[in-house]
Amino acid sequence: MNEMLRTKPLPKRIAATACPHDCPSTCALEVEVLDERTIGRVRGARDNAYTSGVICAKVARYAERIHHPDRLMKPLIRTGAKGSGTFAPISWDDALDLVAEKFLQAEARHGSESVWPYQYAGTMGLVMRDGIHRLRHAKRYSGFHSTICVNPAWTGFVAGTGRLAGPDPREMAKSDCVVIWGTNAVNTQVNVMTHAARARKERGAKIVAVDVYMNGTMEQADLAVLLRPGTDGAFACAVMHCLFRDGKADRDFLTQYTDVPLELEQHLRSRDPQWASAITGCPVEIIEQFAALVGNTPRTYFRLGYGFSRSRNGAANMHAASCIAAVTGAWRHEGGGAFHNNGDIYHWNKTLIEGLDMRDPAIRMLDQSRIGAILCGEADALFGGPPVTAMLIQNTNPVTVAPDQTRVKQGFAREDLFVCVHEQFMTETAQAADLVLPATMFMEHDDVYQGGGHQYILAGPKLIDPPGECRSNHDVIVGLAKRLGVQHRGFDMTPRELIDETLQASGWGTVDNLERERWIDCQPDFERAHYTTGFAWPDGKFRFKPDWPRVPFRSPGLSGPVEGLPQLPDHWTVIEEADQQHPFRLATSPARNFLNTSFNETPTSIGREQRPSVMIHPDDAAALSISEGARVVLGNTRGRVHLHAKLFDGVRRGVLIAESIWPNSAHEDGRGINTLTGADPIAPYGGAAVHDNRVWIRPAA
Repeated sequence: MNEMLRTKPLPKRIAATACPHDCPSTCALEVEVLDERTIGRVRGARDNAYTSGVICAKVARYAERIHHPDRLMKPLIRTGAKGSGTFAPISWDDALDLVAEKFLQAEARHGSESVWPYQYAGTMGLVMRDGIHRLRHAKRYSGFHSTICVNPAWTGFVAGTGRLAGPDPREMAKSDCVVIWGTNAVNTQVNVMTHAARARKERGAKIVAVDVYMNGTMEQADLAVLLRPGTDGAFACAVMHCLFRDGKADRDFLTQYTDVPLELEQHLRSRDPQWASAITGCPVEIIEQFAALVGNTPRTYFRLGYGFSRSRNGAANMHAASCIAAVTGAWRHEGGGAFHNNGDIYHWNKTLIEGLDMRDPAIRMLDQSRIGAILCGEADALFGGPPVTAMLIQNTNPVTVAPDQTRVKQGFAREDLFVCVHEQFMTETAQAADLVLPATMFMEHDDVYQGGGHQYILAGPKLIDPPGECRSNHDVIVGLAKRLGVQHRGFDMTPRELIDETLQASGWGTVDNLERERWIDCQPDFERAHYTTGFAWPDGKFRFKPDWPRVPFRSPGLSGPVEGLPQLPDHWTVIEEADQQHPFRLATSPARNFLNTSFNETPTSIGREQRPSVMIHPDDAAALSISEGARVVLGNTRGRVHLHAKLFDGVRRGVLIAESIWPNSAHEDGRGINTLTGADPIAPYGGAAVHDNRVWIRPAA
């Protein structure tokens, strides 16, 4: 029989879709569909000019995930103690009835704001990710202030340009120098490397990487700039100091397109390479080499990543890095300028998907990253309002991912908290729930996607039927809306109908056209993308001196120590510096085979990542009597975590790197890496500083 299967392969068709995961690449995919429930291989679409046929290995083996034997297949209700992970089957009708009953009880006791729908980017599809807001607004449940990922980086970029958009990402292939800064593209967005490598092959371009350890991207670079975590602003200032000093600043561009070039030049006179080297750990000669390269290469493309978001001074660091392209005038050139994300080019009208016509701005917005403080009842986190006593969680795994894990776990252990988790696997958040609902994966429902790292809207049609009793996020929201007695025409529409009307309302045509073409290229013309007619401020000037509290961002208000943000590019000393008790700085960087906690259930990814570990410089390890592979303990005032040591000379002394995110249960004491990370808000609009931690390390007993 096995021999027959090998000689007679299943008939297949090739179907188009898009990757839904929380990655700027949003790759265009081609999927082998073997039958109505089975897929085969997954590959990148060659005729998509950004994907160019290249996708990451973990998505290429997606059959391993979508057909995983541990997928949730039916609704489950808790039967044991809270957090025990003991469940029994329950029907869908009884499950949804129970959720509605608990939500109505919470509302009757404490008001509607005691219910907190909680979601994030397990899928980036507009319908399945954002449809939960329609229920939120219809019922006046507590709002969701999204903070865990993008806020500092987006704000820092927009502080200069006035708009979250930049040069066509495909222009990297036309550059003479590609600077990949604050992103390990080899691990997290492989398409950046595709276009940078093309520029090197076809144009002789140089690839420069700036990061906090010698990762895969740094190893492929012509020039690798190794910094201590959180010191990017100092490095950027020293580079600009050299550009002004050496006559490499584009004076004409500065006069026409920037706000205070003379004040900036004066400010930078004391920020020389010696000053920056003492802060960053980067040798003076590397700073000078970087400055000479970008100063002598007009077509330099600064590809700025999300690493900036993970530090308490991330907004200031991103702004400082983006300023270099304005000093050199790189924006003038095809293949030049600075890019972070293209979010502002899509002009979506998501009123129908999110129910924005029902939104009450007076409803409180609770900070996603402060879920621990919120569930533990801290008054400031609750804005003086009622406790959260009921939750619906979709597309996220906060019991593993959220910072300040000790408080998060304490909050989820509350007996008076009802939690319903809609998930694909029995995650640690699902294990902490009272009710678990089985969710579809992206090939099992209709959706639509936009690229952050490129310029496409992509179709994501349903390709196969879901297994077992899995239902989509949309199905769950619609089912709850009916039981809760709320009405909105979005609850009466199919996902495909929502997509069609949203596309048309946003000026992007119809769903039929999108599915036929597979994607829409939304890239603005050169003049708009390169700001040749002026940056997106009323005076058309790039801001070296931003008015931080007025930088446009979708936020309910200011967060963190806003008053301390530097007026001009600088090293902002707000980071969690090492001290005598905590002599190391820890960054929790992305692992190549995981994507947050997605894929950490698949055998191949687990096998390649092996076990939770921490990189430490051999000299630091020797001083602490730590050997390769040894069990070690990391700790700070937030808690302790057990890992295994990896001796690695590709980190600065005093720096530790723990590539993550492993489940808490993968650690011998059940405490994961986010036990050590803090949830204090980042200025100016919130964030989670998961790469900005002071710790001690010692051999495990």
